[in-house]
Amino acid sequence: MDLRMRELLAVILLINLQLWVLCSANMVLDVKHKFGGRSRGLGELRAHDARRHARLLSAIDLPLGGNGLPSEAGLYFAKIGLGTPSQDYYVQVDTGSDILWVNCAGCTKCPTKSELGVPLKLFDPRGSSTAKIVTCDQDFCEATYNGPLPGCKPNLSCQYNVVYGDGSSTAGYFVEDTIQLNHVSGNFQTSLTNGSVAFGCGAKQSGTLGTASEATDGILGFGQNNSSMISQLAAAGKVKKVFSHCLDNVNGGGIFTIGQVVQPKVNTTPLVPNQAHYNVIMKAIEVGGDVLQLPTDEFDTQDQKGTIIDSGTTLAYLPEEVYDPLISKILDQHKDLKIHTVEDQFQCFQYTGDVDDGFPDVVFHFENSLTLRTYPHDYLFQARNDLWCLGWMNGGFQTKDGTHTVLLGDLVLSNRLVVYDLEEQTIGWTEYNCSSSIKVKDDQSGGTYSVAATNLNAASRPTGGHITMFLLALVALLHRFSR
Repeated sequence: MDLRMRELLAVILLINLQLWVLCSANMVLDVKHKFGGRSRGLGELRAHDARRHARLLSAIDLPLGGNGLPSEAGLYFAKIGLGTPSQDYYVQVDTGSDILWVNCAGCTKCPTKSELGVPLKLFDPRGSSTAKIVTCDQDFCEATYNGPLPGCKPNLSCQYNVVYGDGSSTAGYFVEDTIQLNHVSGNFQTSLTNGSVAFGCGAKQSGTLGTASEATDGILGFGQNNSSMISQLAAAGKVKKVFSHCLDNVNGGGIFTIGQVVQPKVNTTPLVPNQAHYNVIMKAIEVGGDVLQLPTDEFDTQDQKGTIIDSGTTLAYLPEEVYDPLISKILDQHKDLKIHTVEDQFQCFQYTGDVDDGFPDVVFHFENSLTLRTYPHDYLFQARNDLWCLGWMNGGFQTKDGTHTVLLGDLVLSNRLVVYDLEEQTIGWTEYNCSSSIKVKDDQSGGTYSVAATNLNAASRPTGGHITMFLLALVALLHRFSR
């Protein structure tokens, strides 16, 4: 969550998503959509993205999805099981940050109710027979802070303090405890097993983290640093450091996996090294078969920042030098359209035909010849009746040095299987029916198993409640946690 300013995010999808997460041994997350069953205005799209962008951390350095339609978009939360006996907690799922944290007993200004329709609960380490406080002299703490902490004494807890770009913050201490896992043992079959992770125990929250409108029990980060849950489980030999998501914005729901996907195959592009987020190098943008003539330095990679891929952002954000020629080319065949601004930010127009017939595809070209084709029904969304609005936003994501870069969100990622391979440092995708199933490999048995997409409808309550991990077992070696 190192992204410090994220434009304004908003209308939060009215769908529910239960994602099957497979780990090197298989993992299933019950993921539900944030504002399921409640409509949101256009302005809240940008407001949602703004909060999201601000939460891509400015001080230290957690979306995963379902329906990515901007008219219904938002952020997602999963139902996970922690402690012994296992208790259920609802946490936002975020590829843009690292640590897992939940609100804990005795917390100051932690939310007590949520408008998301889920019960909130405070984690109490004293109520779990397997919980252990992480002390400041333990390897995990020293690795998280890149060395010994000044003033550390035996039995002092390892503290954390995360400050987000929007001013929200969470502070507390680290606890080590169990997450209940389901080892996928066959096609659509699982068996229970446990994993152990260190996570933040929130003692104090501020800003939007404590408000009822967006309240969850915490955040589950899927970032790249070794403090993330996936990194810890990989270091313990439980999983491969590979995860995937497939977000269905047609029927809702989708798939989320940890572990090696065998089918379908995806082409990949390298991740830009030493970045807090998932950055890739864009080479060109093609509209309707024509490559946009952009300034020669627009995709200059000397600073090696690249384009940010973030499933937690609803829309797509482009620097003005990219936005203007892109929009001009998209609307080139419709000079008679009257473009007007809705809610001071969306460029909209009246159109009665089939948008896929009337407007061009937009294709992004990346290093290693990987392409990402975006169709008109992806980047245009119907606000009401025959009013269509552009999902491209003018103004790229602002990085710490003040420059702007391209940020691609659910607008272009939905209905595609996206694979994040942190072991090979690549990311890839392919167009896919996210309501179907994928096949994953179990390294332990050598078998490949099918995992189906699931979808919790907006009227239902999530069931299950545990992260089910597909433990595709690796070599069982413990590594020191280091950043």
